[in-house]
Amino acid sequence: MSDFDVDLFVIGGGSGGVRAARIAAGYGAKVMLAEEYRVGGTCVIRGCVPKKLMVYAGRFADEFEDAAGFGWTVEKPRFDWATLKRRRDAEVTRLEGIYDTNLIRAGVEIAPERAVIEDPHTVRLLTSGRTIRAERILVAVGAHPVKEPAVPGIGLAITSNEVFELESLPERILVIGGGYIAVEFAGVFAALGSATTLLHRGAGLLRGFDDEVRDALAEAYSHRMDLRLGRTLTGIERRDGALCARLDDGSEIRVDQVLIATGRKPNVAGLGLDRVGIEVDAAGAIPVDAYSQTKVPSIYAVGDVTNRANLTPVAIREGHAFADTVYGGKPTCVDHHLIPTAVFSTPEIGVVGHSEAVARELYGTIDVYKARFRPMKATLSGRDERILMKVIVACATDRVVGVHIVGHDAGEVIQAVGIAVTMGATKADFDRTIAVHPTAAEELVTLRVPEVTKHPVGVG
Repeated sequence: MSDFDVDLFVIGGGSGGVRAARIAAGYGAKVMLAEEYRVGGTCVIRGCVPKKLMVYAGRFADEFEDAAGFGWTVEKPRFDWATLKRRRDAEVTRLEGIYDTNLIRAGVEIAPERAVIEDPHTVRLLTSGRTIRAERILVAVGAHPVKEPAVPGIGLAITSNEVFELESLPERILVIGGGYIAVEFAGVFAALGSATTLLHRGAGLLRGFDDEVRDALAEAYSHRMDLRLGRTLTGIERRDGALCARLDDGSEIRVDQVLIATGRKPNVAGLGLDRVGIEVDAAGAIPVDAYSQTKVPSIYAVGDVTNRANLTPVAIREGHAFADTVYGGKPTCVDHHLIPTAVFSTPEIGVVGHSEAVARELYGTIDVYKARFRPMKATLSGRDERILMKVIVACATDRVVGVHIVGHDAGEVIQAVGIAVTMGATKADFDRTIAVHPTAAEELVTLRVPEVTKHPVGVG
């Protein structure tokens, strides 16, 4: 008889935890999973999936406007927030049901309550009071949005959790932040008709992205909304039925909602890590090794709670790799250095590999191939729109080490490009690929002359 009730206990029913539980069960492990809110996690319930549906909704505004240039007569469209909310929420519920069903079919027992760690092999379910002995424990509890800066009145603001609960479209909204979440929600509300202000303390949006990508987005957003860079929030107060946000330059912005999207922190509070001697790092994350194992051999962690690369596909890959390693006999590490990613702003952004600045530091001499052009669709629609495509090549090896796209369907394009870059494609490989014409993406394989050869710092 085993000393354990289950082989694996997973705390957290988000993307990483669900994948790990299902794959481990497929290898024959007895698995139990606890989720205190809704199975599906941030991405499915109140993150990328419902947000992407809102992005789609907002982009119809441009489509209706562009149709006239192609001969269509469209009556002035009207947007109904309640309809979008109802249908979006129904789709989230449908997906949640699929996640539940897939776990049950795999043989995973689901406990719809909060679980905490008691010792290296024991978890306690807080609602039922049950204790479960597990050979291994996997922590996959994700992260939560924080309200920063901690200025007076910050409690009047909402986060990316509460934004999905809004019963009406705000006429005026202030979005604070400069990362993925802030940029995407600012784009959504501006497209749906809200008078939108995007406030960020930095000099540019999307820190860590290629500078030309950042500049292209800022230029586009400056025409779609009130973009205020280099400014900070100093306070919020309710005044005459509205929210009045004060800035560090003494100005005030009157809005109906303030959305704080300045960062997220791992969900480690009250988890019981202290009971087993696991100390979180400066960011509040659980330290793990390349196989997602903590300093306690029986306890592992994947996803945003480890703060390695806070993206849903990364959490899924980490969860799968954990199950392959521990239960499948296939030791697997996840490469966190080359991750294709997209920002669902409007215009959309797709990136894989290094920015120009980082590539210069890593590889010395690089070639930069670049194209800026007006997409074919804009020639008839009349929209003032530009696409940016940028390919960065390490001269010593001819390898493509960075691809950056700003424009329609950049996320879709970068997924395919990511395969080539991950495989180590060279510029010669790109060059000998026949273009698909007429498409915007063909520019990636027709760029022949580098804009300029970039040398290491200090080299003439």
